[in-house]
Amino acid sequence: MYSPAPRGRAAFAVLALLAVLAVLTVVAAPAQAAAPKLGRSACPETPLSSGGIPRSREYLTAVVKCLDTSWRTYVERVGRTFRKPVVRYYDEPERRVCGIAWPEHAAAFYCIGRNTLVFPLTGGWIEGRTDLYPFKVAAHEYGHHVQSLLGVRKGADSRRYELQADCLSGAFLGSVWPSLSRTRQDWTALLDATRAAGDEGEEHSHGTGANRVHWLERGYRAVSPAACDTWSAPASKVS
Repeated sequence: MYSPAPRGRAAFAVLALLAVLAVLTVVAAPAQAAAPKLGRSACPETPLSSGGIPRSREYLTAVVKCLDTSWRTYVERVGRTFRKPVVRYYDEPERRVCGIAWPEHAAAFYCIGRNTLVFPLTGGWIEGRTDLYPFKVAAHEYGHHVQSLLGVRKGADSRRYELQADCLSGAFLGSVWPSLSRTRQDWTALLDATRAAGDEGEEHSHGTGANRVHWLERGYRAVSPAACDTWSAPASKVS
């Protein structure tokens, strides 16, 4: 989760959309990008089901290291400059972070202007879990950093941004899946957890559960950011 970008004027939104499509075209073009897919890499998980805060931090540190390695290779091969995000861990949520109030009900989030990943080390999103949900949340928030690196974080439609981050997290998961020692049942459980995290009530910032699953699976199957163009997707796929 991250704080949605402020609403802009219609002309600004159109220009932002054109910029996004241009970047995604560059990412997808074989002539300009030698690696349209994320390279296969290893990212074995550390145990998380017990050990409290130290184990949570160890787990997330390992995942972020994998994300740094994987996305650095990709970003540099498509001609962009890679910069690691700042990563901040908190034993408990605080009143303020990144100059703003701590987002209500946030599992983890990305501070756009400060290129900072924020991970609370407690809470239902990570404590005592044995599924892949914490792994996916970390990859999703890192996806927002990738959007910043590729220059696609502009505009007013937060759902398209969030669903694109779901897709980018799926691409990363697909690239490291053989190293995770997980089963199809684990993947199904992750889809169920992602579906449950959808916007089915008054909140409409991240997309419905069905659409979050759609984009996560799309990225996973393609192992490529080129599959993550939520900007030209029909409204029914980004609701």
